[in-house]
Amino acid sequence: MSGPALHLAVEIDGDGAHPAAWRRAAHSPDQLLSPRRVARVAAVAENAGFTLITLDDGVLPPGAAPDPVGRIGAVERAAFVAASTSTVGIAPVAALTYAEPFHVSSQLASLDHISGGRAGWVVTEEESPEAARAWGRPLVADAAARAQESRDGVEVGRALWDSWEDDAVIRSVATSRYLDRERLHYIDFTSEAYAVKGPAIVPRPPQGQLVVLGGPDRVPAAQLDVALVAGRDLTAVTTAAAAAGTPRVFAEVEVALDTAEATAVERVADLERHASWTDRERLRHIGSADQLIALLGELSRHVDGVRLHPLVLDEDLPVLSRLVLPALSERRLVARPLPGTSLRSTLGLQRPANRFAAAAVQEEAR
Repeated sequence: MSGPALHLAVEIDGDGAHPAAWRRAAHSPDQLLSPRRVARVAAVAENAGFTLITLDDGVLPPGAAPDPVGRIGAVERAAFVAASTSTVGIAPVAALTYAEPFHVSSQLASLDHISGGRAGWVVTEEESPEAARAWGRPLVADAAARAQESRDGVEVGRALWDSWEDDAVIRSVATSRYLDRERLHYIDFTSEAYAVKGPAIVPRPPQGQLVVLGGPDRVPAAQLDVALVAGRDLTAVTTAAAAAGTPRVFAEVEVALDTAEATAVERVADLERHASWTDRERLRHIGSADQLIALLGELSRHVDGVRLHPLVLDEDLPVLSRLVLPALSERRLVARPLPGTSLRSTLGLQRPANRFAAAAVQEEAR
């Protein structure tokens, strides 16, 4: 018996999940930062039927010598991809450890407008001391303090998205009114680190609230739409999924697949000569497409979606597109986004009411 249909997401930052992935890329290294590269990868993912693409980010380049990798900002790449796609959701990483929540909120609201309501937000943290120096900010070294920064930042972002009511923009030539100022609101947020009054400088996003994804161990479940859960084996993943307490749960899975040229084991071994694939907090599949299909079928009984982290995008994404997603579609195990549908709708999430408008209605009813 098959499980419910899965939503599949794929991480498309850089050349792949392995720090030395660039050594097996199908393009020259100088093409990594070109707009055509990211647009081409996003198009492959959209045409394959992925629900969501995510874009990792950080103030410091990923990787370490001898495999340094540069990157363009995730929100900027997401905005470019939004203009060249039509159905796939787009969720950049935006860490809140040192960034100003007001600016992050504005950027993400703009992305939702650009994409027509297909934007999400992956909340992460900046853990490196070098990141603090790059930002010119005092180091937030304590894990609990970083988690607090994330909680506060998400709270501010969500409040700012509501600071414009849906009908705040009038655009009336007859009355010479562009805005109804009574439908703009101050959020008056104060923490130990900062204060934000608002309102936002961008109208409320088309989705009302963007889809917020993150680790439930870092961001409270009440602030998340999608929990990203990890574990080194299936039992750990399913246990974390059961405890997430969020509307939707996605499992994190790293994948290295057999190709026509080499087995997954051979491909990993080739890259391990140059750098180690050390991050083993996620479930990892190294093997055939059929084995991955079986794994995803099992995961569909426990989670709403899976975010895949391919070993090398240029090698694994084509296999996912040709063999994995079509097979899942035939078995009705994968959910595909439809044109004109917001990311919230695709994930079966309701568009939330504006908190200020709802409060006004309640007040009038008294």
